[in-house]
Amino acid sequence: MGRLEIGVVLPGIAVQRRQGLDLATAAQHAEDAGLDGVWHGDHLATGTPSLDCAVGLATAAAATTRIRIGASVFIPAIRPLAWAAKQVAALQYVSGGRLVLGVGSGGGPEQWAAAGVPYGERGARTDTALELLPRLLSGEPVRLPHGPEVELSPAVPVPEIWVGNASPAAVRRAARLGTGWFPSLVPDARVADGAARLADLAAGHGRPAPVIALGTTGVLGTEPGLPTREEIAAGFAGVYGVPLEEAVALPVTGGPAEAAERLAACRALGVSHLVLGFAGGDWRRQCDLLAAAGALLD
Repeated sequence: MGRLEIGVVLPGIAVQRRQGLDLATAAQHAEDAGLDGVWHGDHLATGTPSLDCAVGLATAAAATTRIRIGASVFIPAIRPLAWAAKQVAALQYVSGGRLVLGVGSGGGPEQWAAAGVPYGERGARTDTALELLPRLLSGEPVRLPHGPEVELSPAVPVPEIWVGNASPAAVRRAARLGTGWFPSLVPDARVADGAARLADLAAGHGRPAPVIALGTTGVLGTEPGLPTREEIAAGFAGVYGVPLEEAVALPVTGGPAEAAERLAACRALGVSHLVLGFAGGDWRRQCDLLAAAGALLD
């Protein structure tokens, strides 16, 4: 069983303001704590203050030297494809090849309407992006759908591409076009089932099974005032369509020893990368406790 890499979602604007943080300081702290990656979402019009994904990750890249820089998840299909490729290439370039590109097609109808892209086209546009992005990033001349041939420069090494979501369509995309499968907040049984289908589908395409990365949430520590496991589960169960009795098992909680048990359970499912968004607490202390939990697995 290989090592479990552990990454964290960078703090949102509300947490930054409340705790006197900025993205550069947060990324530096996660790297100094010994974690493996920092991650930023891609949100256009959600009503919640957020930064542009590429700008946020470029800031984190400039402040660090070792840690992975991850998009959780980038939505290429709401952008013109050449522009999406240029953003990805720039991030790969300025990070020195540390980018991990999570790719999704979500965000809800409002986000797609704000981008001027029909919601019903999201699947086909995502497939096209996954098919053409590697060639565009490599500097090949590429004929765009219904458009001209373009050649982007500078060429960059193609980053790992992890296909987000636990849907059957996402598993099929990951098996055919991704180097990883990246579901979030799904019960262990669904991860195990998806992993089996992923391996079978990838073999049918003559490809090795993509790695499995899992997105989750939690809060570490035992001090008063932190949200409980039940409160955390209640906050995401309905949004992610997970029954509450199953959702309660998913958050990473407790002190380092207890949290390490949950991390070990994820690794036993075949998960090789875990990306955690904190549900409360001091962000820097949460990083330290998470790193301590991860150290118990080694």
